[in-house]
Amino acid sequence: MLIGEVARRSGVSARMLRHYESLGLVRPAHRTDAGYREYSGDDIRRIFHIESLRSLGLSLHEVKRALDDPGFTPSELVEDLARRTVERIAAETELLARLQRIEAAEPTGWEEVLQVVALLQALDSESAGKRQRAALTAVDEAPVPVETLVESVLGESDPNVAGALRWALAQSGDRGLALLAKGLRSPVAEVRERAVRSIAEFPDGAATALLQGALAHPDVAVRRRAAPVLAARGVAEAVPTLVDMVVEGVNDVDAADALSALATGPAADEIAAGLVDRLAHAGTDPAGRRRLTQALADVPGATAARALDDLTRDADHVVALTATYVLELRNSR
Repeated sequence: MLIGEVARRSGVSARMLRHYESLGLVRPAHRTDAGYREYSGDDIRRIFHIESLRSLGLSLHEVKRALDDPGFTPSELVEDLARRTVERIAAETELLARLQRIEAAEPTGWEEVLQVVALLQALDSESAGKRQRAALTAVDEAPVPVETLVESVLGESDPNVAGALRWALAQSGDRGLALLAKGLRSPVAEVRERAVRSIAEFPDGAATALLQGALAHPDVAVRRRAAPVLAARGVAEAVPTLVDMVVEGVNDVDAADALSALATGPAADEIAAGLVDRLAHAGTDPAGRRRLTQALADVPGATAARALDDLTRDADHVVALTATYVLELRNSR
């Protein structure tokens, strides 16, 4: 079979067939009387083998080695091909994500495209300083997509950079809240914690509703992050979580301060009742009871006052002394 017929049947151009011959991949053994190459059935089968191996991503050098080396074992090469394919897919996926970020920024000219690219590179920098500067300029200098800011803040471990990213995200309006809500459902604890901290930077409204939902989150760290923020916004639903924080000694000072701030409103009696209930709970340890007594100090109202009076006669000497001291301070005001 002459080269033109082989090209038609195999789909390999005559030029490529000549290239294969120059590399020693295919060597048609026969020539016609006119000197044209004549391919045998074995030659054609080899061409199909070459094309099959090339379809796996092998170079022509690797193809020749695979076909000509009797001791060649494919497992190592196939493993290497798989690794390179994974790396290529990861690189292409990263490129696609970058292009989508630029597209989402809706640049109107190449100057804006270059600004967005520079900012994205800075946000991905290994330097925390560069990432922080990029976050602080993301609002004014280049239209960085909200999706990029959310992705960055959920993956940022440096506290200063994270703070700058949270600020930038909060300036972008409520569009990032839906993505942050997905972050609350992440299987990674650090991501959930970053998500709730970022939501807390947004003002009242949709963010408050998300934080209220976070009070029922299975992750106690998420609940503890949401509760003080909600208390500062006057949401009484945060009281049980804050009382638990006082009892367990986890950020108990902040929790007590949040209860005190919330107690200046109509929730004062509810807060006092919550603290008293936990004081009476048999499972509350002595240290927890002492912290609860201290927390009652800044809760106004008759319920708190009666509870403190009862505690002046508590079996725990430290609790009794604390309650006595707090009552004296309240009476002197």
